[in-house]
Amino acid sequence: MLSGRKILLGVTGSIAAYKSALLVRLLVKEGAQVQVMMTCAAHDFITPLTLATLSRNPVLTEFTTGSGGTWANHVEWGLWADVMIIAPASANTIARMASGQCDNLMLATWLSARCPVWVAPAMDLDMYRHAATQSNLKALASFGVKVMEPRHGELASGLTGQGRMAEPEEIVAALNIAMTGALQGKRALVTAGPTYEAIDPVRFIGNHSSGKMGFAIAASLAKQGAAVDLVTGPTHEVAQHPSVKVHPVTSASEMAQASEPLFAASDITVLAAAVADYRPTHPADQKIKKADQELTIELTRTIDIASSLGARKRPGQLLVGFALETEHEVENAKSKLKRKNLDLIVLNSLRNKGAGFGYDTNQVTIIGKDGQINEIGLQSKSAVADEIVQQIVQQLNG
Repeated sequence: MLSGRKILLGVTGSIAAYKSALLVRLLVKEGAQVQVMMTCAAHDFITPLTLATLSRNPVLTEFTTGSGGTWANHVEWGLWADVMIIAPASANTIARMASGQCDNLMLATWLSARCPVWVAPAMDLDMYRHAATQSNLKALASFGVKVMEPRHGELASGLTGQGRMAEPEEIVAALNIAMTGALQGKRALVTAGPTYEAIDPVRFIGNHSSGKMGFAIAASLAKQGAAVDLVTGPTHEVAQHPSVKVHPVTSASEMAQASEPLFAASDITVLAAAVADYRPTHPADQKIKKADQELTIELTRTIDIASSLGARKRPGQLLVGFALETEHEVENAKSKLKRKNLDLIVLNSLRNKGAGFGYDTNQVTIIGKDGQINEIGLQSKSAVADEIVQQIVQQLNG
């Protein structure tokens, strides 16, 4: 998604410079053109040869190169870049930027740059939380520089705290959002996974949903720039994108309670969860003991989240539902779409090999309220999620 983008990467004197190699590799893999600039101190932590090999461009450090006095024109580089990111950004470099110093090529380029500039600080926790560093970071933010806050974890000093440079994967994901997101500025709500309806403190009524499809959709929406709230039932899946906020729940009623306030603020809602249709009317407070006689459990309908939200949908909101059918699939899905006031419905069929619960692949049919039908062949759930999100983007764009 960064294909063709021109990225100027500044590397400073920090132990976290080793992460720059992975960052360059990920950016190149995304199709970006990467030019690396290093401070002299950065050479103590990682070699220019490493970054030159990965970026496929010579690394720049000095204002001139070679005996002929070839000028590394900082003004031209500042105009060339679509974005400049300094990662890692040491406390020293941050301080120099805050005071406007430009005694090296990277800082001179920063002062000349017309593109967005990001910094990813990396330092020991006491250096990071020092009042001087915090003041410098506030100054950079006031200049329009985006500061990617360091993460909490084990540091090179042996201490544990905030100071670790944001991971390269996080930086690339954030760049994708800022530079290519078709859903930039949108809020999305996604439900995922099963719900568990308690019979007693040990047993429950549930289903085989893994949550994989819902998590993939949440990640795809986030990659397109949306801020995503993911309300998920019990699952082993983990959200991988920094713009996905997870709200764990267990039962259908908890999912409804968590979703309703989030729906009010959402532009896009995708109901991918496999919500139980029934719950035990009188769940036991203690474990039910096995007896010789038959056990009968009275069931009550759970809340229909799709119908509830569909009834409250306001103009401009997009509501997407899922249907898992075993017979008369298209007819039943169309009926559900109309009854529940959906804009799109994604039809799963248990008759498709390699699709449905537990698989890493899926095969779906997307049906619009205008009757348009799109068949998505068997592929990874991540790829299917991207197809669904593309349909959502098209719907929003009319």
